[in-house]
Amino acid sequence: MQLHRRLCKLREILKGKNLDAAIIYKPENRRYMSGFTGTSGYALITMHEAFFITDFRYVDQAKEQCKEYEIIKHTNERSIYSIINELNLSNLGFEEDFITYHQYMEFSKKLDHIELILLDGVISSLRKIKYEEEINYIKQAANIADEAFLHICNYMRPGITEKDVALELETFMKKEGASSTSFDTIVASGIRSSLPHGVASNKLLEKGDFVTLDFGCIYNGYCSDMTRTIVLGKANDQQKEIYHIVLEAQQKALQCIKPGITGMEADKIARDMIIARGYGENFGHGLGHGVGLEIHEEPSLSPIGKEILQVGMIVTDEPGIYIPDFGGVRIEDLLMITESGNKVLSKSPKNLIEI
Repeated sequence: MQLHRRLCKLREILKGKNLDAAIIYKPENRRYMSGFTGTSGYALITMHEAFFITDFRYVDQAKEQCKEYEIIKHTNERSIYSIINELNLSNLGFEEDFITYHQYMEFSKKLDHIELILLDGVISSLRKIKYEEEINYIKQAANIADEAFLHICNYMRPGITEKDVALELETFMKKEGASSTSFDTIVASGIRSSLPHGVASNKLLEKGDFVTLDFGCIYNGYCSDMTRTIVLGKANDQQKEIYHIVLEAQQKALQCIKPGITGMEADKIARDMIIARGYGENFGHGLGHGVGLEIHEEPSLSPIGKEILQVGMIVTDEPGIYIPDFGGVRIEDLLMITESGNKVLSKSPKNLIEI
């Protein structure tokens, strides 16, 4: 039923753009529009028909997963181009943010009677508002990450490496039902915690370190994303100061994130607080981003985020302060925009944890 609704919505947009058809093959967009989880195939949607075109490896899988589609096998003798040409289209929408120049030139040459037109991010736009099933998958991915955080707090100790911590997190999440991690797990300790994307290294955890853990997992194709920063041992006064500024900024933004405000306005709430405390130059990234089939999706909660937040969006709230040669703090929750404001999906504690 959801797939049927998605196809109907896309056809409404195609009609408004005077497009005969759209070809979708970015993996996340293809999955969203067809249900296909394999690695090779094209979803070709016209105003009245839907074709899923793939090779012999995935024909049976496509028949099982792509219920709204006619499955077509392409071969050397009957290529994707000849299949499209058989439909006598006058134009075709394509994913301009995914296609390579080489692919575009191939399409232009072999579909010489068909005008290629930019889809202008149509599928990404449809994906911003999550259906109930998608929300449930993201909630489950968030639950697994929360369990992993509790587990890792009991695992971390001086003398093990950041990579040890990352591996333990990833192994735990997979045992709990995740298919993989949402992104390369960030474990940044000591002065490395000043690196916003400090992917786990061979550095040993040491007593007195800040340890920033930014991680998530994929459940049924959907991502989770959370960050917590702990202290290995007792926090010093500067660590406490920075931590509580970030926590206050994160919670104030959380109180204000709701339908009708822009990503820019949400970002400003947290940023203004951090600036007022004298650390504005140490908060260099945006407040947050959308999460779904991809770990970074629309909308953007940042100084340039003009999009208005809407009910059903899943976004992050993740301010941070990063001080070179000292360390840094980031606190991130995953949340769903609701009619009354938002609902936090990340349940892990946010008080300063000293291990």
